[in-house]
Amino acid sequence: MTKLDPSIAAAEVPDRALPLPQWELVIMVAALMSLNALAIDIMLPALSEISDFYSLTRDNDQQLVIFAYIAGFGAPQLVFGPISDRFGRKGLLRICLVAYALAGIACIMTTSFATLLLMRFVQGVFASGVRVIAVSIVRDLLAGRAMARIMSLVMTVFMVVPILAPTIGAGVMLVAPWQWTFALLSIAAMLALVWIQIRLPETLRIEDRQPLSPSQTGRAYWQVLTTRITFGYMCASGVIFGALFAFVAASEQIFTDVFGQHETFALWFAGVAGALAVSNFLNSRIVEKFGMRRISHTVLLTFIALALANVVTLLTIGEHLWLFYPLFCLTFGCFGMLGANFTALAMEPQGKIAGTASAAYGFASTTFASLIGYLVAGQFNGTVAPFMMGFVVLGVASLSIIFVTERFKLFQTR
Repeated sequence: MTKLDPSIAAAEVPDRALPLPQWELVIMVAALMSLNALAIDIMLPALSEISDFYSLTRDNDQQLVIFAYIAGFGAPQLVFGPISDRFGRKGLLRICLVAYALAGIACIMTTSFATLLLMRFVQGVFASGVRVIAVSIVRDLLAGRAMARIMSLVMTVFMVVPILAPTIGAGVMLVAPWQWTFALLSIAAMLALVWIQIRLPETLRIEDRQPLSPSQTGRAYWQVLTTRITFGYMCASGVIFGALFAFVAASEQIFTDVFGQHETFALWFAGVAGALAVSNFLNSRIVEKFGMRRISHTVLLTFIALALANVVTLLTIGEHLWLFYPLFCLTFGCFGMLGANFTALAMEPQGKIAGTASAAYGFASTTFASLIGYLVAGQFNGTVAPFMMGFVVLGVASLSIIFVTERFKLFQTR
């Protein structure tokens, strides 16, 4: 008997009835995933003050506040995934939300930079559980293009947080020390906890739960690593999202040190995030018509071309905000048509081990991507051109991985 391709099998399974109205599911999942973005973006305006507060002497050390959190966010996903596949989503989600809130409170009380980094690491650990479960919930209920459409809508709502978070952080610092930005993280986690407790049922059916043992977990991860499409898009995501993390880490320095926009940094950052939100919404409207591959492959080529155009402009004309910013917004907006489609493509063949697959994908697109992002952001030397060249290199590397994954055929509609 011929074995059915798991990606085809997943596409043929009809979507389950949603346990919540679609709009509420989208906002709820976006809110859960936004706790990660909030933990990064709300303190971007405070990085200079953090550097002064702790008398940091090395250039770019303030970026460690971001990367300590991301370091905690990465590897624990590999543990949370199999646990959620065994015990279900909701109970573990409650634990992660409470621990995330407590870590935020601990950050308020820290008195040394090392302790702050440790608490940020811990907060990242439990944020990773929230992220794994949020994506798993969507995959429990949907697959294929339907999942890509919902994830695009989720990301559209999600992008409200990066747009508003730096402004909120700056507003907090007008009336309180920078440490109190962490209080908002704890409040947000507790509100999410109340919401899911009241409205979200368990989405992983009893019959779909997987045994939890080293051998079973190993087999599940082996399935993820040996499924060509899952592994390929997981690696491609890990590479290209290094560019996203690089910008988040270096954004304040770019707009403040290069372009002298310290007072209006939050507004410029919001504009970039707004371009990403528009792109996500557009993807949700067209993905079911044109398909995930055709869209994401085209957009990745566009990303490379735009980043290269920005490099050429910076080297030939100079660093002018009115030239750099429009090109960069278009470049960064490409992530809106890459993230949801890459996620859906990677997750599609992994229905019954969605938690494990989400964990592996999340690890690649955060830990691996953050390491790459750290290297690229570290190239910032007071000029933007070397930074943007990193975008070009990462785009080409990601496209090369996809080219091999798709057996040297791009833009397919299947």
